[in-house]
Amino acid sequence: MSQHRHQRHSRVISSSPVDTTSVGFCPTFKKFKRNDDECRAFVKRVIMSRFFKIIMISTVTSNAFFMALWTSYDIRYRLFRLLEFSEIFFVSICTSELSMKVYVDPINYWKNGYNLLDVIIIIVMFLPYALRQLMGKQFTYLYIADGMQSLRILKLIGYSQGTRTLITAVGQTVYTVASVLLLLFLLMYIFAILGFCLFGSPDNGDHDNWGNLAAAFFTLFSLATVDGWTDLQKQLDNREFALSRAFTIIFILLASFIFLNMFVGVMIMHTEDSIRKFERELMLEQQEMLMGEKQVILQRQQEEISRLMHIQKNADCTSFSELVENFKKTLSHTDPMVLDDFGTSLPFIDIYFSTLDYQDTTVHKLQELYYEIVHVLSLMLEDLPQEKPQSLEKVDEK
Repeated sequence: MSQHRHQRHSRVISSSPVDTTSVGFCPTFKKFKRNDDECRAFVKRVIMSRFFKIIMISTVTSNAFFMALWTSYDIRYRLFRLLEFSEIFFVSICTSELSMKVYVDPINYWKNGYNLLDVIIIIVMFLPYALRQLMGKQFTYLYIADGMQSLRILKLIGYSQGTRTLITAVGQTVYTVASVLLLLFLLMYIFAILGFCLFGSPDNGDHDNWGNLAAAFFTLFSLATVDGWTDLQKQLDNREFALSRAFTIIFILLASFIFLNMFVGVMIMHTEDSIRKFERELMLEQQEMLMGEKQVILQRQQEEISRLMHIQKNADCTSFSELVENFKKTLSHTDPMVLDDFGTSLPFIDIYFSTLDYQDTTVHKLQELYYEIVHVLSLMLEDLPQEKPQSLEKVDEK
């Protein structure tokens, strides 16, 4: 019976018009292919070009400069037309950039966090215009929308790889930093309750700093940052609290010297890891670029050899060696050459030079040793007694 019920249920699901449409739409969507590959490739080259990045960085920087001028009412009144033109120009450039990127890859565009940041910035840019049209110029919170325009400068993050590395490091420290902050909050909660009980009594207590839990938390935050802690301690000393100094010293040691330094240490560790990862990725990109250039050179050389082989069939060259000799005459010292031999690789040359240095050092030490041996032998010969020849002995006897 359960099997029959399952068959009925599956039969009802399969007969749904939505599923029938989706089943028929999926193969159609997979077979769908854009016919503007050349145009899309051209737009992608434009977006990825260095010139386009320079334009975007210059545009964002100039807009930040004009926003700084906009904060002065006198300059805003005198340069009103220029500021309005710069605003329209900046909005047009950012909207065009968004349209081009979505046109190149409309699906994967939304998978990049920095692209989503650009979309949020564009929404924030249009927010004041929308509020003025819908709520009027006298809307109460319109100044907040105007202040949020400072987020425009965050578009520079997408064009700075070093800044993205630091942001990645900060993102990786979220869980660790949250744990450290949670421990700091628990410590402050314990000392806030303790401080309220010790120094917040209604008779002679410090009501401004320890009168309630909120005031105690704010006071402990000042102690943790070691900002004006002497004034806070002086107020407690004036009221002659016996345990005030021990309380302050213990909390500063725990909060400032341990937890805050732990927070800084965690940030430094993750930043160093992200920098090392960034250097590895940069090295891989350079290697891929070199391999691409190498493949281009090899392909060009193969095409040149094929062309020469084709010329040989129609030329007066008697052999391939003669053709190669003629080809050598056309080469210059600036022509790039790709050498795949192991003996021409940079690691081999480095090891070879190091070996030669060690060999020279060894030969020099051997020469010094030989000189010392010769010197010792010469001294030994001088110390040996000299024997007279037999002819001289006979002359002496006569």
